[in-house]
Amino acid sequence: MKWWVGLIIAVAAVVVLVLIVKALIDMYNKLVRGREKVKNGWSQIDVQLRRRFDLIPNLVETVKGYAAHEKETLEKVTMWRSRVSAATTTEESMEANAGLSSALGRLLVTMEKYPELKANENFLRLQTELTEIENKIAFSRQFYNDTVQKYNVLVKQFPSNIIASMFKFKEEKFFEVDESVRETVPQVKF
Repeated sequence: MKWWVGLIIAVAAVVVLVLIVKALIDMYNKLVRGREKVKNGWSQIDVQLRRRFDLIPNLVETVKGYAAHEKETLEKVTMWRSRVSAATTTEESMEANAGLSSALGRLLVTMEKYPELKANENFLRLQTELTEIENKIAFSRQFYNDTVQKYNVLVKQFPSNIIASMFKFKEEKFFEVDESVRETVPQVKF
């Protein structure tokens, strides 16, 4: 009768071990899915940022013809656009795109001074397209930040944090507006 007890204990130990291994595998796979969702979220933002990046030269050229003396504003847009193209990491890209958003906002506010530019069909089309892209960027950024938040909770939360640290899953950075951009509010003068 004693060997039956030993067999039952051995079977129970194997079942418990299998359940633990399955739980660990499930946690690992959940972390992988979370990391991939974050990557996908960033790639969705990147698509919209690329569309905006490609639109900017046309916008700047259109504005140059009407507002040649707004050189500083145009130079800032061009400078931030160059930084966007030079960015090699997600963090650099986020920072450069935040600066570009701010510079574009200032450019559009500056253009309010030029009624003939505001009536220009090409400028209106570019402005509408830019507004649509900015809306898509805002939506994509919200999706990305929501995904990062869920992933970061998974990386920090017990017991998945053990698996995360074993396999070097790291927290991801949120796509936030830089403080200097947030504090610089364009002024509208009529």
